[in-house]
Amino acid sequence: MNTSITTPWHLWAVGIVTLLWNGLGITSYLMTELGQLDALGMSPSQIAYFDTFPAWATGFWALGVWGAFLGSILLLARSRFAIHSLVISIVGLVGTTYFQRVAIDLPEDMNNPALDAAIWIITFFTLWYAIRMRAQGVLS
Repeated sequence: MNTSITTPWHLWAVGIVTLLWNGLGITSYLMTELGQLDALGMSPSQIAYFDTFPAWATGFWALGVWGAFLGSILLLARSRFAIHSLVISIVGLVGTTYFQRVAIDLPEDMNNPALDAAIWIITFFTLWYAIRMRAQGVLS
């Protein structure tokens, strides 16, 4: 770790906020994989939708949420590998979005453009931020 460059306050803010945000994604993923969607208040039709996910779509979802979560942890650790992890999360996001928007009809009650936009914006912002911190020598 490069100790000559101090950690800017905003790295802690971005790292903690994105860690909490990505923790929500992990919770959603784990609740789905463990068959606990009824505990999240989902309807039978919504649960049936998640039950139709093929393995490849679930794999992309896992890449997305775990890559983003690990990216936030690595960002807080000031590791340059945060960038790699966040790129993996974008690959997962692209694959998951392809499945939900192209490969299958998304049920109307699952359509939430504001949430979709927030996921894309936060994911790309976090990657951009990590790249910027790397360029400034904060991540090593």
